Amino acid sequence: MTTVSHSGTSPQTLPIQSICVYCGSSPGHDQAYREDAFKLGKHIAEAGIRLIYGGGKTGLMGTIADAVLQAGGSVVGVIPHALNTRELAHDGLTELIRVTDMHERKMTMASLADAFVAMPGGIGTMDEFFEIFTWQQLSFHAKPCAVLDTASYYEHLLIFLAHMTRQGFLGSNQLDRLLVARSPDQVIPLLSESARALNP
Repeated sequence: MTTVSHSGTSPQTLPIQSICVYCGSSPGHDQAYREDAFKLGKHIAEAGIRLIYGGGKTGLMGTIADAVLQAGGSVVGVIPHALNTRELAHDGLTELIRVTDMHERKMTMASLADAFVAMPGGIGTMDEFFEIFTWQQLSFHAKPCAVLDTASYYEHLLIFLAHMTRQGFLGSNQLDRLLVARSPDQVIPLLSESARALNP
């Protein structure tokens, strides 16, 4: 797993124009989750990068979308018709794409994004992120995948992935491609560095 500790990438040098963020439609119990979602959204907007996300206005999803919009950035939401009421689709986005089902949602988000980040979230976040991480392993795409480990949220998952590697079910080379940011300001530099390495 790769980590980074620097920041300050300028928009002109970025190899990515859109970042897909997977995160919870609930806020979680730790205020740090919401704080980091807002900070990441602000960084994305200030870097001139477009946010791609699940289209909801609740929880961390709503927080990061609002942060990007408040900072003058562009946000594209992708939401299935069946979740339009349940998740309460955000009505203030730059663009809201309504799709038939979750499969179309994931394919649409993947096609629009140049990089992927998982913030704290539940099984939906895990489903979406691990599918895109698997596609990277299978060479279906060459886009960087990262987790934002706010308040050590992903600590146990990272331990399990290392265990999976030791037991021979996940290649060490693939594990090394999983990027781990410890704070929001590390996310964009880490993704940019990886994007250049994956697409020299």
